[in-house]
Amino acid sequence: MGKKLAIIGGSYLQLPIVKKAVEMDIETHCFSWEDGAVCKDIASFFYPISITEKDQILEECKRINIDGITSIASDVAVSTVNYITAALELPGNPDTITANVTNKYKMRQALVAGGLRTPGYKLVTHKDKITPEITDPLKYPLIVKPVDRSGSLGVYKIENETSVVNALEQALRFSFCKQVIIEEFIEGRELSIESISWDYEHFILAYTDKYTTGAPHFVELAHHQPAVLSQKLRERIKQITHNALKALGVKVGAAHTEIKVTERGDIYIIEVGARMGGDFIGSNLVRLSTGYDYLAGVIDVSLGRFVIPELSETGYAGIYFLSKETAEILPFIENHELYDEIVSAELINKNLIPVEKSSDRSGYFIYCGNKRFIPG
Repeated sequence: MGKKLAIIGGSYLQLPIVKKAVEMDIETHCFSWEDGAVCKDIASFFYPISITEKDQILEECKRINIDGITSIASDVAVSTVNYITAALELPGNPDTITANVTNKYKMRQALVAGGLRTPGYKLVTHKDKITPEITDPLKYPLIVKPVDRSGSLGVYKIENETSVVNALEQALRFSFCKQVIIEEFIEGRELSIESISWDYEHFILAYTDKYTTGAPHFVELAHHQPAVLSQKLRERIKQITHNALKALGVKVGAAHTEIKVTERGDIYIIEVGARMGGDFIGSNLVRLSTGYDYLAGVIDVSLGRFVIPELSETGYAGIYFLSKETAEILPFIENHELYDEIVSAELINKNLIPVEKSSDRSGYFIYCGNKRFIPG
């Protein structure tokens, strides 16, 4: 083995990047709590250190003499990755932009300063007196979410002042820093844009149609690539995505930009993650729909080597998640071998429940074919 790659996180979220690095004959050094660390037995070396212990991980990385460091699908890990790349002068995003891409309030401020269209917003902290009037001057309906969490944790839609106090109190409980952002709710079509950057140049890889449970928690239930878009709309979205990444200061690596397109055609930036999209969007769907090995690309960037992506748009790819709301897809998971389009499936729990967060989902299946797969 030649190159040494540190990977922040050892849960199932990081499993694809660890496997890909091993496949690429790269020595992997994985840092994570031991509990639930499924990457422990796959990585070359495992260190039972919390991903928030930046200085402890930094000292280990110095000792190991790593060549690069990365993480996928985890906003919490982004802070540690940026801290260490800055300290060791490795390829990565400047530590100065960490707040822009991990704190939803700071992100809103940077996007607005960059001239991007975003929902109206307001910050609330645990020190504020929580009353129905705290939402002024924002207009209902509103979305409440912790500034520092993902996976739909602590996300609530509020229609009027009667549910303001409870929603804010619940969301504050989920926040690590005890801060919540209130945003005006934007009606419209949900999409995400998957990209990779090198030296402040941004390459769009895929456009993803996203489907959720809707109010009150908006847990994601399905994703499809490529999104059905006119060429004109695609070009507008591409330019806005470039502008958003520039406003946030993203320099290198994967990014996952979430937008909404209204019936009038207005495009709002909802969130930007300086990481791959979760829910298998980055780790599976991009490769299946475009032929581009996104995981390998992210690893190469972290090691200081980059090749401009070549996209073939080989077909359609997508994922459906199982829950009480989507019970009709259970037979497709149980009998996935009968469908040529289904490339992988997993049934986690037959006891289906209404979902309030991503971890409540009970399974999934991923498909790939020459058209969008519609169960039925």
